[in-house]
Amino acid sequence: MTSDPSTRLGTDERWCPDRFMVIAAHPDDAEFGPSGTAARWIAGGSVGWLVCCTSGDQGGEDPDQDPFELAALREREQDAAAAVIGYAGVSYLHQPDGALSNDLALREMLVREIRTFRPDAVLATDPETLFHGDGGINHTDHRAAGLAAIDAVYPAARNPMAFPSLARAGLAAHVVRRLYLFWTNHPNAWVDITTTLDRKLAALAEHQSQIRDPEGLATRIRSWASEEGAAIGAAAAEALRLVIIDDDPDEAVGPSGNGPAATAGV
Repeated sequence: MTSDPSTRLGTDERWCPDRFMVIAAHPDDAEFGPSGTAARWIAGGSVGWLVCCTSGDQGGEDPDQDPFELAALREREQDAAAAVIGYAGVSYLHQPDGALSNDLALREMLVREIRTFRPDAVLATDPETLFHGDGGINHTDHRAAGLAAIDAVYPAARNPMAFPSLARAGLAAHVVRRLYLFWTNHPNAWVDITTTLDRKLAALAEHQSQIRDPEGLATRIRSWASEEGAAIGAAAAEALRLVIIDDDPDEAVGPSGNGPAATAGV
């Protein structure tokens, strides 16, 4: 039985999955998002995989730029950033940038990725975030990718009758135990990234086509990480919305030596 989410407020999230997947709309979303968490988990022994729903072919300011060339550039940048974080690999689904939709086709692609990699945890954007407080609007692709990820995790990936062609191809149903939502207005778990903040910044720096003021961005990222770290008394943290789909007290301890029983408030 899942514990009351209110008991996890202010929790220093120390659980470490054996395998995790980050699902993002665009190249660079994962770096701006939970890359410090991903780097910490990987340093602790986890295996991570990144899925980009689009290749960011609209991520420029020159209307005459070839979108296919831009997409190829952004994939190269993302591959380099993923190598900095330590992901085992990156999948590109090549969906239309700026027009991403939580439709059946996208969900099937995500279910294929989940059943192939078989993660214990999935990280995705929080689709309920329409506004970032009073400081901006959440991109429509971010919301669509987050909702599609959630729908792929539950119920589709674990339902053996969903997308039967995948099962016939040998991709059996898979249960994702935990969902972590980033860019959320409702955080209930904080991951200490003090030791991996520099790696997050190094990965972000690989996205040269998107970053015009690297030093200014690094200053802002450090400030945001410090603000989020204050919730748990850490120098730097990432705030996430944790949804425990299957809370099993007998669940095996993860590679870091911390299972759910070792996580305060869970």
